[in-house]
Amino acid sequence: MRGENQSFLGGPPKDFILLGVSDRPWLELSLYVVLLVSYLLAMLGNIAIILVSRLDPQLHSPMYIFLSHLSFLDLCYTTTTVPQMLVNMGSTRKTISFGGCTVQYAIFHWLGCTECIILAAMALDRYVAICEPLQYAIIMYHPLCQKLVAVAWLSGFGNSLVQVVLTVQLPFCGRQVLNNFFCEVPAMIKLSCADTTMNDAMLAVLVAFFVLVPLALILLSYGFIARAVLRIQSSRGRRKSFGTCSSHLVVVSLFYLPAIYMYLQSPSSYSQEQGKFISLFYSIITPTLNPFIYTLRNKDVKRALRRLLSRTWRFCRRL
Repeated sequence: MRGENQSFLGGPPKDFILLGVSDRPWLELSLYVVLLVSYLLAMLGNIAIILVSRLDPQLHSPMYIFLSHLSFLDLCYTTTTVPQMLVNMGSTRKTISFGGCTVQYAIFHWLGCTECIILAAMALDRYVAICEPLQYAIIMYHPLCQKLVAVAWLSGFGNSLVQVVLTVQLPFCGRQVLNNFFCEVPAMIKLSCADTTMNDAMLAVLVAFFVLVPLALILLSYGFIARAVLRIQSSRGRRKSFGTCSSHLVVVSLFYLPAIYMYLQSPSSYSQEQGKFISLFYSIITPTLNPFIYTLRNKDVKRALRRLLSRTWRFCRRL
């Protein structure tokens, strides 16, 4: 017992135990099925969005460049976490190595911050399309969109790098049990037996920058959009303008609400019991819903999907 309570000053721990819902064994089978089905739907839906955005000439506008990157992010999100969850739920040994845990939270935070900026870029695109329609092609030209995407990916990587450097140095004491489905920085900080003031402060600063600043830009963009739409005399025109933004607003809400709850509180007051189910929501449920939200609410995507399915069917019939 004494050795178990000592901190790992000689090196990092070999692995961590991910509790998941092992304290509720009656829930494991049903959750396993839900995760498996959700993962398959997320893969199919997001791959379909990427394919139609790349292959259909009518979807080569800036909005669909951003949408294809959002779908790729969602694919990576689910693949980073869900396979490990499924393996652990189907096994009595619910562990992840120290290296695997580090890679998992590094990629997860990289993707999360990148998505914040991509969603802000999509809001900017909607603002220009509705408020400055005559200047749209000039302002949202293709090289600018590629630069915005590059900034999003590089900024997310920079944030993740800082978090990893600070987190891997933390000592851990006793049994390395994470009351979560996968590794996240707040849970790692909570588990450490050292003074985590520096980690808490850096996490708060980076979250404020990568979550609140993009969110403020999104809200500002939609404030201007709402003002422009309300000036439209035709009710049909207003419905059409709001319709082009509704899918994005739903996706923003699904992503930001749980992220704000998770990351805008001090890790020292972080509740792992609540946090693990919120983490489950935005790591699998949100990426699964996103392609269906854009497909069901977007006529261009639905038409492009029908054209892609028609071409695929004709190709299969020729074989």
